This record gives sequence, structure tokens and C-alpha cells, in this order.
Amino acid sequence: MSSTFLRTARRRAAVIGAAGAALALTLAGCSGGGDSEPTASETSASTEESASTDGAYPVTIDGALGSVTIEEKPERVVALGWGTDIAYSLGTVPVGVEAQPWGGDADGYTPWFREALEAGGDELPATIANTGEYDVDAIIALEPDLILAPNSGLTQEQYDQLSDFTNVVAYPEGPWLTPVDEQIEITAQALGVPEQAQELIDATDAVVADAAAANPDLANYTFTYVYLGAEAGTLDIYPQGDGRVDLLTGLGLQPDPVWADYAPTETSFVMSLGLENADQLASSDIIVTWFNDETEQATATSQPLWQSIPAVQNDAVYEVLDRGLGLATTVSTPLSVPWAIEAYVPILNETVAKAG
Repeated sequence: MSSTFLRTARRRAAVIGAAGAALALTLAGCSGGGDSEPTASETSASTEESASTDGAYPVTIDGALGSVTIEEKPERVVALGWGTDIAYSLGTVPVGVEAQPWGGDADGYTPWFREALEAGGDELPATIANTGEYDVDAIIALEPDLILAPNSGLTQEQYDQLSDFTNVVAYPEGPWLTPVDEQIEITAQALGVPEQAQELIDATDAVVADAAAANPDLANYTFTYVYLGAEAGTLDIYPQGDGRVDLLTGLGLQPDPVWADYAPTETSFVMSLGLENADQLASSDIIVTWFNDETEQATATSQPLWQSIPAVQNDAVYEVLDRGLGLATTVSTPLSVPWAIEAYVPILNETVAKAG
């Protein structure tokens, strides 16, 4: 892998020990707590944190919905959208995070986030529902002094509402369009630890690079990541720059050259190809796709045009049904990648082994 997969994740917008020493050091800063006396490592981390925030404030962060100036290090942070675990990875335990009903557990936490907090001995934050609109009252009730939403569905109206109460950091260009590396950089700025951003990006990249190096055969195969949708005849293509596509390229797989010039637009991050054009997938050695459930899977994959695709005929298709794994490989955060990759890579190896 010649470049970082996070760094190449442009304009899109879904085991911890395997993250490597750098990530472990980063996470160490947010462990502990409660009423017990701080350990030596916690005291050291606190000292380092104090030093790292010197001169970090005030900081002004411009976003698509407005600019915000943060005067001092926040103490009560609410994180919305995808990538809510980035704040934790940078040493801050949020008081609230967006619930993830798709891919999360029964309480709305992603499994990698829950595992990280439980391993660190930290209390799980409150969850914020998003049923098309955020529960603004629930957010305000948490009395946050900072709301982080660099990759979220926050609307202008909600941003204005919340900004009347506290500092809000929204996305830089559009909803759900912020690549992970930029989310990390924005969050690190807001939390007063900008120097930790690159360290976190590098640590996550290292996890992917190590997996790619250990599985060099993946580089011999082309792929396309698609979604068949819930309606007959639908076929969408995810472009390079999408988190799930960039994770695959980071692991060595080659994007089908047919889509090399395709890029997301400001209004859509997928290309609606249509199943009637399924023959354009002929040069893909493998195909990766996902379904909401087995019923959707059975209906979609029974379509004759789908079954006419060479990769499908070779059974060289990975159909993601595990929502946790599907979300983890979509959001591709510093916590989700180490959590997912141990299961993901063997599946990919099994899939390419079937390619013709």
C-alpha cells in the first residue's frame, strides 16, 4: 500500500490491541476515572494533556453550517454522526453519542466503542436518537459545552438551535461527506490536541498496512462494491473515496478500472448504475455488497441480471449481512478498523479464492 487509506478517503460519507502501540498510547489517555486516586500513568497522561492543550485555544473551526470559536478545553462533549468514537480515541469520554440502531447493539452502541470503553474502565455515555432528526431536547439536557458533528446529518435548523446553547462543530462541506482523516483532524482541533491527529491516523493506517502486507495475494484481484437496494432492478456503485471502498484498496485489492474516473458528487456518494447495466461489472474479479436482511438478500440476488455477472457465477461475491461488520468497515474509524479487520480479511481471502 503506497499511501494511507484514511488519507485517500476523500469526500465520503461505515482486537483493539491490534491497533498497535501508538493507538494504545492514545487510548491510554482516556482510561481510568471514577473516585479512585489517579495512577502514575494517569498523572502522566494528565500532565501531557495539559501541555498539549497549551496554546490550543481559542480555536475557530469553520463548517458548512457556520463557524464556531472554542475558547477553552471542553469538559462535556456530545458526539453525533459516524465516527463518534474518534473523540474517545483522542482522550475524551463523551457524555453523549448518537445511537446506532443499524450495526449497533441493543443499547445503540457500536460493539467496538463499547469494548473500548469497557476495556478502559470508562462509563458508557448517553445515547442520542436520530430518527431522521436529532433529539435536540435530549442533547441539550446533557448540558454539553461542545457538540462534535463533523460527519453527521445535522441540519442548518438544528445547528442554529444547538448553537444558541453551546459550541457546535459541524461538517466542513456536506452531511455524511467527511473522510475519516479529516474527522480526526477537526475533532483533535476542537479538543485541543491537534498534534495527536496524525498519530491516530498513522496508527490506524498501520493496522491496514500490516494486514495488506500479510495478505499480498489480495492485490492480484479487482473488485466493485455495490448495493442492489430493496427494489428490483436497482444497482448502485460506491466510488473510491467511500470509506468501505478505500478500506478494500488499503488492503491491496484493486478497484475495477471501469470505475476509475467515477467520483462522488455533492449530492450523492453512489452512482446509480441500474441492474440493466450489470454487464459493466464483467471485469470485476470479486464483488462486495451488503443487505439489510436475508429477505432483501434473497429477493435481490434472485434477479437473472445479477446472476449473469461473472463474479456472481463464480460465487466470488461477499454479501455482507453482519451489520456490525458492515458498519465497522463503512465508517472505518480508528476503533472500528482494528475491531473488524481480523474477521474481514479471511472473508476477503475466501472470496478472491473463488474468482475465475
